[in-house]
Amino acid sequence: MITDRLIEKIIETQNPTCVGLDTAFEYLPDEMRSGVKDFEGAAKAVLEFNEKIIDSVCDIVPAVKVQIAYYEQYGISGMEAFAKTCAYAKSKGLIVIADAKRNDIGATAARYSAAFLGETDVNEKKKSAYPADMLTVNGYLGTDGITPFLEDCRKYDKGLFVLVKTSNPSSGELQNLKLADGRTVYECMGDMVESWGKDTIGEYGYSAVGAVVGATHPEEAKVLRARLPHTFFLVPGYGAQGGNGDMVRACFAKGGLGGIVNNSRGILCAYQKRGGTYYGAARAACLDMKADLLSVLGEICAR
Repeated sequence: MITDRLIEKIIETQNPTCVGLDTAFEYLPDEMRSGVKDFEGAAKAVLEFNEKIIDSVCDIVPAVKVQIAYYEQYGISGMEAFAKTCAYAKSKGLIVIADAKRNDIGATAARYSAAFLGETDVNEKKKSAYPADMLTVNGYLGTDGITPFLEDCRKYDKGLFVLVKTSNPSSGELQNLKLADGRTVYECMGDMVESWGKDTIGEYGYSAVGAVVGATHPEEAKVLRARLPHTFFLVPGYGAQGGNGDMVRACFAKGGLGGIVNNSRGILCAYQKRGGTYYGAARAACLDMKADLLSVLGEICAR
């Protein structure tokens, strides 16, 4: 099961760090940007940058998260770079999370799911559009917007991360509102995620349907961790958004299991503060993050 494989890689590397390949062209060193004048050139440079980052960190982290918006802005060339980035990361043994936050119902949701988790049928020949292992989705259309994704998760051994409590400052405007039954909106969504995953629980006690829970809201994370014992957390907000090891502690259960923490700019742009090569600085940033996380989690093990 996909979440079991992710957990096993976290235990193997002793590092619950996910490298966010939210790669903007302006993050690249000057020499890589010099002379580029079109989308094709920008996308090619971004792909080259990503591949060097992946080469540098693939033995010390379990996963990457590839944010599709950073590629869509370069049109067709950018989407080709997105697909090639995902494929290259998988070839290096990493779990690939496509961060696309898809959200729709019925046949449209099924097409989104086919693109990222399943297969598309063309004259009885089936092919995957993007080689992702897991996908971020928005669950606020309810169960019929999630069902097509759940079906493909079961069929193809893939996983989801559903937005529950996001890391942005204004998330509470909606997510912290109280419902008539006394729950907050984020607690209600968390309960739905726990229910959606109940038939896909793996060896380590976590389902294939995870939750996005921001590092910048540790009190809410503590509530959700206690409330959702079988839900694995994808934790954004570490680093540039203000999150740190102490803040993410609440997202994890005993043994340091139950979550993976994303860091994008803090790794991609580490060379701007550290000096040296961008990929060498990225590796050093991953190791520093590992040390920070393990200082509060301790050894990660299946207890």
